[in-house]
Amino acid sequence: MPVTKDFAPRLQPAPQAAHYIGVSPSKLATLGIPRKVLDGKRLYDRHDLDAYVDELPYEGAKEGEESKCDAADQAWQVAS
Repeated sequence: MPVTKDFAPRLQPAPQAAHYIGVSPSKLATLGIPRKVLDGKRLYDRHDLDAYVDELPYEGAKEGEESKCDAADQAWQVAS
């Protein structure tokens, strides 16, 4: 069975991780997202990338203000 790349692998090198979250590799290096080490390679975990992006504020949201997504989660009783 051939291997396809139609999904984001769990561990990603910096260029791929940067592409995954939509920033340059140099910007990624400044974000403080932790890396994991596997056989001497420093790789980003997709879950850490997702968690970082999930914590970004929405455009127009004021600090301390509940986002529309948070309100929807509370309405549907989804744990965040």
